[in-house]
Amino acid sequence: MSIYSGTPRHNSGSAPTGIVIQHHTLARTVIVTLLERELVGWNIIDMVSTEGLDRAVGLDVRLITLDLAGRCVGSRSLPAELAEIRERFSDAPVAVLADTDDMATAAEVLKMGVRGFFTPSIRIELALAGLRLVLAGGIFCPDPLRAIKDGVGANDDDGQEPQSVARGSEFAFANFTPREVDVLAELRCGSSNKVIADKLHLSDHTVKMHLQHIMRKLQVQNRTEVVALLGGRSGGGGNGGVAAGNVVSATSFRAFR
Repeated sequence: MSIYSGTPRHNSGSAPTGIVIQHHTLARTVIVTLLERELVGWNIIDMVSTEGLDRAVGLDVRLITLDLAGRCVGSRSLPAELAEIRERFSDAPVAVLADTDDMATAAEVLKMGVRGFFTPSIRIELALAGLRLVLAGGIFCPDPLRAIKDGVGANDDDGQEPQSVARGSEFAFANFTPREVDVLAELRCGSSNKVIADKLHLSDHTVKMHLQHIMRKLQVQNRTEVVALLGGRSGGGGNGGVAAGNVVSATSFRAFR
């Protein structure tokens, strides 16, 4: 399924434009080829660094992918490049292509305003689902709950107890309330609505209300898609859980409604 369904691909300045910033030629070529296939009707511009951004000024830029290129989050170059991008294309979402699966890194990168964090271990189907989510205005991370938790507990070397996920402020990047984070954690474990209600001392109605809010924020249609995005497992409770082996195929995010 294409991420974008539009007119045949052309080079008009009015066409949606995607920018691929990737240092390595092979990786850049593969990403461009994939986006040209999936983003039908889009112009795809590729470049080695942000020094080429001026080539796209004046175009309708709707997506920018940026290579993390082995940099740590403390690198001065990453914030500088993000600032260059925002200066020219303030409305375009930025997705980072990482070379690490470290969720503490993901949490820090997302707090910089990046809308997507794509790791090298995710399958292509999930990556495409993540792009749909980013294009729809959402935030994609392959394991958002662990990113939240790692971001909260990353600085607990002083011997103090790490903050709980529900109480930590870092979950704000996903715009979830503390109680929604609790519900998300249970969903990821495959818990049914009844189990969630019992564990969190909530009514069934309140659990359903939190689920509706979560689905709206994640731009998905049902709890199966929520679990697919979180990489969770089914609990066999008959409440719409998804088996681990079917996580990717169950994902069907709608980028344009």
